[in-house]
Amino acid sequence: MITFTVETRHHAEFVNIDAPLRQVLRETGLENGLLHLHVPHTTAGITINENADPDVQHDILLALEKAVPWRSPEYRHDEGNSAAHVKASMMGAGLTLIIREGRPQLGTWQSVFFCEFDGPRHRNVWALPLPETTP
Repeated sequence: MITFTVETRHHAEFVNIDAPLRQVLRETGLENGLLHLHVPHTTAGITINENADPDVQHDILLALEKAVPWRSPEYRHDEGNSAAHVKASMMGAGLTLIIREGRPQLGTWQSVFFCEFDGPRHRNVWALPLPETTP
C-alpha cells in the first residue's frame, strides 16, 4: 500500500488527484489490474467526475450544500462538522480503478477527485495496487 497526501485549501472543494495516481502507478509498476483507493477520513471522500469544466465541481458542491447545509440547529455532533460527515458518506470513502497498460481506464472527460468537506486540511489517500493474475 502507498499513501500520498492531499493539501486542501478551502472548507469544501474537489481536488483533482490524477497526477499523484499516475505517480503511484509509476512507483508500483502496476501495468494491468486494479488500483483501490481509500480515504481514511470521516469528513472527506473520493469520486470520479468531469474534469473539463470546473463548473461541474462547483455545481456538485452547491447541490451537496443545499441537500446538507453546513449549519443546522438539529445537528447533535459537538464538533460542528456534522454536514461534512454526511457529505463524505454520500460521496464514499473508496473507489477502484481498472488499470490497463499502466493507465487508469477513465472516460474522456473523467478524473479522480478528492472531496474535502471540512478543510483546509492535510489529508491522506491510501492506494492499494492489485496486479492482474491469470488463473
